[in-house]
Amino acid sequence: MTLSVFRCTPALAPAGLLALSALLSACAGGPAGPPGSDALAAAVPALPAQWQAPPTGGGPALPVADHSWDGFGATLPELIAAAQAASPTLSGAAARIAQARATRAAAGAALLPSLDLQAQALQTRTVPRGAATASAQIGLQSAWEIDLFGAGAAGRAAADARLRAAQAGWHDARLAVAAEVASSYVALGACEAQTRLVGQDAQSRGETARLTELSANAGFTPPADAALARAGAANARNQLVSQGAACDTLLKSLVELTALPEPELRRRLDAKLGGAGALFAPPSFTLALSLPASLLARRPDLVRAEAAVLAAAGDQAQTAALERPSVSLSGWLAGGAGRSSGVTASGAVWSFGPLLVDFPLFDAGRRAANTVAARAAYDDAVLQYRGLARRAVREVEVALVALESATQRQNDATVAAQDFEISVRATAARQRAGLASLFDLEAARRSAVAAQSVLIDLQRERAEAWIALFRALGGGWDANTLSAAAAAP
Repeated sequence: MTLSVFRCTPALAPAGLLALSALLSACAGGPAGPPGSDALAAAVPALPAQWQAPPTGGGPALPVADHSWDGFGATLPELIAAAQAASPTLSGAAARIAQARATRAAAGAALLPSLDLQAQALQTRTVPRGAATASAQIGLQSAWEIDLFGAGAAGRAAADARLRAAQAGWHDARLAVAAEVASSYVALGACEAQTRLVGQDAQSRGETARLTELSANAGFTPPADAALARAGAANARNQLVSQGAACDTLLKSLVELTALPEPELRRRLDAKLGGAGALFAPPSFTLALSLPASLLARRPDLVRAEAAVLAAAGDQAQTAALERPSVSLSGWLAGGAGRSSGVTASGAVWSFGPLLVDFPLFDAGRRAANTVAARAAYDDAVLQYRGLARRAVREVEVALVALESATQRQNDATVAAQDFEISVRATAARQRAGLASLFDLEAARRSAVAAQSVLIDLQRERAEAWIALFRALGGGWDANTLSAAAAAP
């Protein structure tokens, strides 16, 4: 139900406005729920004071240094840039930023008076065969809804928060694309390195099968041993084909991510390889590791969740304010001319008002229900924010554990690979001296290949753990960049 009050004249307008302000001030009050910064302060999650996982949990600390993807070589940053330029996820995030900007502009405009230019011309004849009446006007029409209880300001604050959330979402999408490309790049490098080792193993087993066949034909080796050697060689060839297919699959994943034609992508990778066929060379990892509380400003997904809390708080304040009276004012100023019965008149016409006040009396609980729904949305946003913060801490801790484990195991795997290589050289020397057989040499070579395979797997695991940690820590991003020009795509 709407109660309309006062149609003011210029002389009475100041007195009417003062009386109205006094009347409405009596029922004015703060909106329900914690708005703005108070809402955020009530929602901030409690994070641990320090990391519990190694290396900060007792092992050596990670070196502190700035990092970019250049540590993986010059090719990876190029692939990441191509993938980000082609990503539909980033395109959607950019569109959401544009939509959020438009919504914020509309919310801000709602707080200001509107002004329209209107023109009209009219000619009428109301009496048969009588004189026609003509008139023309051009003027300005203005309207303003006074934000007495802060509903418009709360809506603008919510729109500001949603814009910030959209910007943080764009940065989060960029980081996700970069991490996905880096993981695929590392996996491809490890796969190709494993393919070379599998090829060496297949060659060694083929040579063993040949020698065993010769020995069996001469009657020195049972036929079953020759059959077993042939089976091992066939299995190694099978594994080589399977490994090659896996590498091709990873390459095609990179083609999809980067939108580069496959020949062009292969050319770039070959240029990086230098023809040596060694794509996988993990860098020496360095990373800035700060306290858990810094995640709230360093992870774009947490900044987005924080902005969602502020937006929900703004919605809650707005719905509460809409339960109170609203005040709107309009006016009109025009210049016009009219002609009737041969008489022409011209001049200015104007109107101030009406000053319209809506007192909500009965709406079957609609406004109150909207307030309850907004409160529920705020509570949900708080829980989502806190849950995401706990997940962020877990992701960092898990990545630290994985990185430390792979690093420690890689040291032993490196020693094992080096010692097996020494064993191969020693066995080859003994074989040339007649103190070892070709079977011994091939067995030593396969042991060295297996040790190299384990080392490659650990290098890949360590690189992937570092990528996961880099992403879990926000990828070097900081919420302060949202205020810079780089905040938007």
